[in-house]
Amino acid sequence: MNSNIETLQKSKTLQEFEKSEKLEKLIEGRGAIRKIGVIGMGYVGIPAAALLADVPHFEKVYGFQRNSQTSGYKIEMLNSGECPLKGEEPGLQELIERVVNEGKFECTADFSKISECDAVAIAIQTPFEDPKDLVPDFRALIEGIRQAGRYLTPATLVVLESTVTPGTTEGMAKDILEEESGLVAGEDFALAHAPERVMVGRLIKNIQEHDRIVGGIDDASTRRATELYSPVLTKGKIIPMSATAAEVTKTAENTFRDLQIAAVNQLALYCEAMGINVYDVRAGVDSLKGEGITRAILWPGAGVGGHCLTKDTYHLERGLLVVGQEKRDEVSNNEERRHEPLDFPEGRESLYVLARHINDFMPEHMLNLTINGLKRAGKKPEGAKVAILGWAFINNSDDARNTPSEVYRDLCLKAGMEVAVHDPHVLHYPGVSVSQDISEVVNGADCVVIFAGHKDYYQLDAGEMKARCGGVHPVIVDGRNVVDPDEYIREGFVYEGIGRGDKNGHVIVDV
Repeated sequence: MNSNIETLQKSKTLQEFEKSEKLEKLIEGRGAIRKIGVIGMGYVGIPAAALLADVPHFEKVYGFQRNSQTSGYKIEMLNSGECPLKGEEPGLQELIERVVNEGKFECTADFSKISECDAVAIAIQTPFEDPKDLVPDFRALIEGIRQAGRYLTPATLVVLESTVTPGTTEGMAKDILEEESGLVAGEDFALAHAPERVMVGRLIKNIQEHDRIVGGIDDASTRRATELYSPVLTKGKIIPMSATAAEVTKTAENTFRDLQIAAVNQLALYCEAMGINVYDVRAGVDSLKGEGITRAILWPGAGVGGHCLTKDTYHLERGLLVVGQEKRDEVSNNEERRHEPLDFPEGRESLYVLARHINDFMPEHMLNLTINGLKRAGKKPEGAKVAILGWAFINNSDDARNTPSEVYRDLCLKAGMEVAVHDPHVLHYPGVSVSQDISEVVNGADCVVIFAGHKDYYQLDAGEMKARCGGVHPVIVDGRNVVDPDEYIREGFVYEGIGRGDKNGHVIVDV
């Protein structure tokens, strides 16, 4: 039995070597990367394409965007040198103008131009329709992969930048590309996963300065992907690994951040219940520094939004099933090897999923603070006018994907409240009227609720806000520690804040 296994392993190794050698020769014959395609013109694809186009020895970058009703407008905007992303993105507008004027970047709906490209990066969202069933909505990603496969030529590099379930690159993506192209991954074309690691508001800086995880399905693919990304880095370095390890790295780093936020959110809830200020506690914890000491304590808040943290935990959880099944299938005929199942406390919920639930609860907690504040002001939730300040999920941005403000708004409407929304950056949102006129939104409000830490809100004057709201005791609920509680309390507001057990329940001042 052992000799048969060794023979099979040697045969497999030889086949892999021959495939890799063929790919290396094809890449060598094709030469250096000159033309690049980026599929998906969103928060990741736009800055990535612009930075690649700014590399002197790259001749041309195509940004591929479907000419759809919802996103087709980006094509004309980008080709005229205008950035479709609003909010504050330092350097991005100027960069787009430059690469467009130099003729190095073009946005197009003509996917056949992929055939001209030496490398194609795919940056398409991968949400979950229902996290409970651990089935992601890969429809847009699959279509992007199919487009790449239809026009794929030998020696081309395909890179998934999208955050995906571990096992996707060597599984679904590889299968679709091979089916559409008739080529073989690792033999006729290179395939890798190089996940984006960006945050809205610092897209250019993050791409240039963060280390880049590069995971090829083989060494040749990893080297080719390294050739693509190295010229863009100013401070960051390339960290090579396998494709699946790269997938786990991305999902794990966001899962860990979500876990850290959940930890401080739970601490904030505890501090409220114990009548103390979570920000005092946070400052104390954060002050302990020294060799071997790590206290990566983040900030509590009204909820976690965005495309990444709200779903990447579920990609990691699903990866345990996907990759585990692949490994079981791989060794099913080998009695000498066996896949070890997950060893975990029986009947216990995943720590990561529990953290997700805590963060998902925060908009509901904001509702509870709202109802409590209204009650203390002598008002009922039914018919109360609530002004939400901040629709974007992150400060000084227009990114409202999976915003916790929407969860809160829906809960308010269900409770019979009237809701108006203000955001200086979010100009449009499906099904929701978002105003850029704060007076219009706040006038006559029974309760003002701060959901985003936009710099505009730090400049609000308590006296002016009282005059706009009217009434004897309007309520202010601060989900981001934006306002000075004492200033608002002196003006007669009823104050409620995340983690502010020292102020929640204060004596109401008659002015």
